[in-house]
Amino acid sequence: MSKKVAVLGSSGGNLYNLGGKDPKSLLGELIRQIKKANLEIGAIQFIAADASMDNVKPTTSASLWAWNGENIEIIFTGTLKEVNERAAVEDKAIAKMIEENGIDGLILASADPEGANKETLGIAAKKKLVATGTGGTSMAKIQSMGVNVVAVSGTTGTTNRTRAIANVFALAKHWEITYHPAIGDAGAESAAQGNVWSRISVRGILMASLPGFITMALTLILSKVPGLESFEKIFETMIGTLPVIVAAIAARQVSGLNEVAIVAGVVTGTLSVSGGLIGGIIGGIIAGILVQYLLLKCLKFNFPATTANIVAGGISGLIAGLSIHFFIGPLAQMAGDGIRQLIDTALSISPVLCGAVAGALIWPAIIGGMYHGAILPIVLLEMEKAGNSFLGAIDMVGLVMVSAGITLANIVYPRVKDDRALATPGFLINVVFGTFVEASYPFMFSSKVTFAGALISACIGGVFVGYFNVRGTAYVPALVAPTLSTNWGGFIISMLAAMTCGFLFTLFANKINRISDKKKNTILA
Repeated sequence: MSKKVAVLGSSGGNLYNLGGKDPKSLLGELIRQIKKANLEIGAIQFIAADASMDNVKPTTSASLWAWNGENIEIIFTGTLKEVNERAAVEDKAIAKMIEENGIDGLILASADPEGANKETLGIAAKKKLVATGTGGTSMAKIQSMGVNVVAVSGTTGTTNRTRAIANVFALAKHWEITYHPAIGDAGAESAAQGNVWSRISVRGILMASLPGFITMALTLILSKVPGLESFEKIFETMIGTLPVIVAAIAARQVSGLNEVAIVAGVVTGTLSVSGGLIGGIIGGIIAGILVQYLLLKCLKFNFPATTANIVAGGISGLIAGLSIHFFIGPLAQMAGDGIRQLIDTALSISPVLCGAVAGALIWPAIIGGMYHGAILPIVLLEMEKAGNSFLGAIDMVGLVMVSAGITLANIVYPRVKDDRALATPGFLINVVFGTFVEASYPFMFSSKVTFAGALISACIGGVFVGYFNVRGTAYVPALVAPTLSTNWGGFIISMLAAMTCGFLFTLFANKINRISDKKKNTILA
C-alpha cells in the first residue's frame, strides 16, 4: 500500500507573502507533487488568514481548508478565533487517524504545535512519525517535541512549487520511493514532462517573447514624433532588453519552475546582451536546464529549500550568463549579423524579386508549419536591430491583409449565408489585432480558386513591399502598422493592394461556386 500523507499548517507570517495568501495554489501544488510520488493524501488542515500571521488579530477574517477525499475545499469561514476553534475539531480527527496508523507522514507549513495542531503533533511525536516542512520557529518546536523531522527549511526565496518539491522529495527519500517532480504548468502533464530536453522549443520562446518586440517597435515610432525625440534612448534601451526577455522566457519554459527560473533567466539575459537575440535564447535554455538540475541536486544533498532556490536561481543564471558573455555570445552575434546581412544583400540585388518570392512562399510556409520555426525567428532577428523587418512587412501584407480581403469578400458576397457569420469575426481580428490569418482557412481549403488567389495576392503584395523597400511588422492593428514601417505610404499601398486582390479573387470564386450550386439544385429539382 502507498504511504498516506497529511498536510497541516497555515498561511503563516513570511509564508503569507510567498504563496500563503493563495491557499488554493499552495495546497494544489502540494497535492500535485504528492500524487506524482505515488503517495496518498490522508488529510489536510490548513488555516488561511486574510493577513500575515505576524500581524493578525482574533477578529481577522480567515477560512479553514480541508480534504474531502478528492479535492480541497473550504469547510469553515469566520474570524481567526472562530476558525481556530473549528480547526481544533479537525486536529483531533487527524490525531485519531495517526493513532490508528492511518497517516504515515506529515507535511507542515507554518504549523502551530501549541494551538491548532497541538493534538496531531503530540500523537505524531509519540509515534515518531516522519515529517518535513517550513517555518523556522514552529519547526524547531516540533522537532523538540520528538517528531521525526527529516527535512526543514525557511520560506525565504522559495515558491509554492519549490517548497512542495522539497517537502515531497524529503519524504520520498526517507521512504526510498522513486520520485520525479511534476514540472511545468498544472494540467499539462505528459509522459515527457519530466524530461527537461522535451521542453526546449525555440518557437515557444519566440512566440511568448513577441509582445516585447512589438513594444520595442512602438517606442521606435514614438521617437519619430516631433517633441518625443527622447524616446530614441528608450528605444535603444528596449533593444538591450530583448536578450533579457527571451532568456527569462526560455529559462522558465525549459525548467518549468516559474519564479526561480525567471530570476535565473534575467541574470543570464543581463550577461548575454552582447550575444543578442540568439545569445539570449541559448543562455536562457542553458539556465533552464541548470535550474532544474541544481535544484534537485541540492535537495538530494539535503540542502534547505531556501538554499536550494538560491543556488538554482542565482548560480544557474550566473553560469549560463557568463558562458554566453565570454564564449558563446560573440559567435551568436556573428550568426545574427550574418543572417541580417544575407537578407540585406539579397534585397540590394533585387528587392522586387525578393518580395515576390517571399510573398509567394509565405502561405505555404504557415500552412506547412514552417512559419514559427523558420520565418518568425528571422523576423525577430531583423527587428532586434531596427525595430522592424522586411519579412515582418511580408507577414502583414501577404498574410494578414490577404486574409482580411478573403474574409471581407465572404461578408459582402458569401457563397452561402452561414459563411458571413464565420467570416465577420475573422476579418475584425485580422484588422484590429494584425493576426489570426487562420480565419481564412475554411474558405481557402473549400475553394481552389480562393486558395490560388491567396497565393497570387500575397505574391503581388510582396512585389509592392519590395518595390517600396518597406520594412514593418505584423501583430499590430492594421491602422497602426504603417506608422511602424520605414515607408508608411508604400506600406499602405502594399497592404491595400494585397487586400484588394484577395477580396476580388474570393468574390470571383464565390460567384462561380454560387452558379455551380444553383445548377446542381436545379438538376436535383
